[in-house]
Amino acid sequence: MKDNNSTTGGGVHRPESQSFPLSEQQVIQHLKFCRDATRTFAYRAFIQFWRQWGKQIADYAEKTRSNKEQSTLFEVQNLLTAVQQAAEHEFGQHLANGFVKFKNKTLNTLTGEERFSGDMLSLVEHSDLEETIAITSITHRADALYAEALWSIQQRLALLNDGEKLDERGNPMSPVQFCESLRKVLSSMEVDVKTKILGYKTFEQEVIGALDGLYDEINHYLIDQHLLPNLKFITVNPDDSHAADHHGEGEDKTNADGASRQRRASDRLLTGELSPSDAQYQASLLNAIRLLQAHVNQQMIAANPAMGQAVTARQLLHATGSLDEGDQFHPEEAVVQPSQIYTNDQLVTVLQSLQAQSLMLTRQAAAQGLASMDTIQPQSIAEISRDMLLQISRENRQGAVANDDMQTIDLVGMLFEYMLSDDHLPDSIKALLSYLHTPFLKIAFIDKGFFEQPEHPARVLLNSLAEAGVRWVGNDGSEHHDIYNKIKTTVFRLLEEFKNDVRIFAELLLEFNAYTHNVARRQELMERRALEKVQGEEKLREAKMQVNDEVRRRTDGQEIPSAVLLLLLQPWSDYLSFVLLRYGEHSDSWKRGLKVVDELLWTIQPKTLQADKARQLEIHGPLMASLERGFETIGYEQGKGRKLLEAIVSLQKMALQSRKAEPAPAPMRTKLESMAAEKAGQRVAANDPVTPEEARIVDSLRMIEFGTWFEFEGGKRLKVAWYNKKTQHYMLVDQQGRKVSLSPGLELAREMIAGRAKVIAGSTKPFFERALENIYQTLNERADALKAEVANG
Repeated sequence: MKDNNSTTGGGVHRPESQSFPLSEQQVIQHLKFCRDATRTFAYRAFIQFWRQWGKQIADYAEKTRSNKEQSTLFEVQNLLTAVQQAAEHEFGQHLANGFVKFKNKTLNTLTGEERFSGDMLSLVEHSDLEETIAITSITHRADALYAEALWSIQQRLALLNDGEKLDERGNPMSPVQFCESLRKVLSSMEVDVKTKILGYKTFEQEVIGALDGLYDEINHYLIDQHLLPNLKFITVNPDDSHAADHHGEGEDKTNADGASRQRRASDRLLTGELSPSDAQYQASLLNAIRLLQAHVNQQMIAANPAMGQAVTARQLLHATGSLDEGDQFHPEEAVVQPSQIYTNDQLVTVLQSLQAQSLMLTRQAAAQGLASMDTIQPQSIAEISRDMLLQISRENRQGAVANDDMQTIDLVGMLFEYMLSDDHLPDSIKALLSYLHTPFLKIAFIDKGFFEQPEHPARVLLNSLAEAGVRWVGNDGSEHHDIYNKIKTTVFRLLEEFKNDVRIFAELLLEFNAYTHNVARRQELMERRALEKVQGEEKLREAKMQVNDEVRRRTDGQEIPSAVLLLLLQPWSDYLSFVLLRYGEHSDSWKRGLKVVDELLWTIQPKTLQADKARQLEIHGPLMASLERGFETIGYEQGKGRKLLEAIVSLQKMALQSRKAEPAPAPMRTKLESMAAEKAGQRVAANDPVTPEEARIVDSLRMIEFGTWFEFEGGKRLKVAWYNKKTQHYMLVDQQGRKVSLSPGLELAREMIAGRAKVIAGSTKPFFERALENIYQTLNERADALKAEVANG
């Protein structure tokens, strides 16, 4: 819908605040209307969805050839019919509960992959991933489709929320609330994931697709109630610093958005999305490359005036010693002026012939069963340029290529030479992509915007093919998700179908990215699950380290009885870790927990002064109560806890009698302290000095970017998904997003020194950007070399 004076777009104009406060009764009245309207819509739409879902299941059952599968599907259909009424009621109740939570300011429905966090991670099954992918896709599309209406509702609901901004997680009518309500309904039903996914597709059509009517009704009602009737929804630059107002303000939201952008960074590599700063940087690089090319060309003409603005193909072949054997190059040809400078169309015709040769080679390899990862050999970029010039020279001995066109040939050649030398790409992918040299040289002549436009379909396709190869193909012969064959099919289709219609690049890009996007989302979810689990483990490890340090600081150098050591280093350390994680080190709970340690150690010291004895008797009750509550909080075994407390009481009685308790035997104390240190992850290898080289590499690893790839002995590739600065642990994941190890920096450094691991440089940049940077460096070196030649005469 559109509010008064509104325009369509993706940004907002912040409205003026409501001029009058709403009473509690008014807030409840407005929420009741919104709840009843939502529930009425939900019942009506849900009935239609449920029936349509059942009908589709029946249709699938009729088409299946397996009796067992058909029987299963009919059972599911019967189940849906049997539980329809209960499902309708439960669905509506879940939505209604959202309004109660909104009123209590507790509504925070996590969307999509955010649902998998904390302790849930270890319980997530593949079916949950499938379901979450479906919900994520639905909510993303719906949020974009209803962006204006949702924003308007959320601005107005903020007035019912004491003026606090909210987003889709806190909006009881947002698409994710409907999806989450359906998830809860289906969670108690015996329905396989394939059937659930069919249900979500139907749900998107029948329920989510009809939400515009509900949103219109809600917004009109709130406008009639004079709640921000003149909202304006206007277009702003999505990169504008004020665009965050679209979601509201606050550090938490900013951080969440930032995490989302980082989480999907690799998706942007696959799809070619660029920020304005990325596009500007690549444009600057290309301009610098063009200037360097012109400078190098001028230097070459100055050194050889006969070159002019064009040279014959034979002159170029002679200069590089690449003429056919037996083909004589006569001295007069060195100064002959070209009689025919090939046009772009003529050059494209020559390249089409070379492309046909490449296609023939790949077809022969496929026919012989050789088109596998380890058998296709890369094309020589120099030989392709040589073959092009040879064909021109055979057609016309004075045929020439203009210097500008030679620069284009050189530029594309350097692009693919870099590709063949890029450690980032697996060897098998390099070999495949080398066959794209001729098609890409053709497009550079056909479409001059190829190099100028960072988002040109051909450039994005090359980025996507390269990035997919890096992510899912290894140098150890492994591949995932059949990516190698997908890339091979794309390359072969380009060789076969690309004549002069550049639309084939866009078509192949859409097909390839449609495939890789789903694969990437699965990997991103798996990686995020692994990451959050590791971060939780690391956070727990940090807490245990801090607790162990605090306890040891109070016990080191003191003679302490066995029972007290056992209590402090085991159950009470567990309790302190819990408190630190839950409430933080600045909380009263944390301070009270440490105070218990101090008081306990004080109460077992022999007392000689009457004042100390009186104080001990005074604090005895509260101290024992605190210990009991702590044991209960962590679920410590009651029998063990009771024995420990009884031992503590005996020690305290001895202290009141001015008697000193027997300290823990040294072996027992060493064992208890070692166990506590190991539990806290504080194992330190004895006699393990760090060499200067190891220290240097460890320091350099601290600067490494998330997303950087390592290649280990045998060609296995692992990516740095996260780095803990406190523990100096690196989380490494495989090409499917699964956690492989949590490696200390020193361990990685030693692997690198031994040659068993290496960093694959430039891993967080798209292929084309890395290539342009390399070309710029190559041309700089070439210009310096020519300058030195001229200087040396």
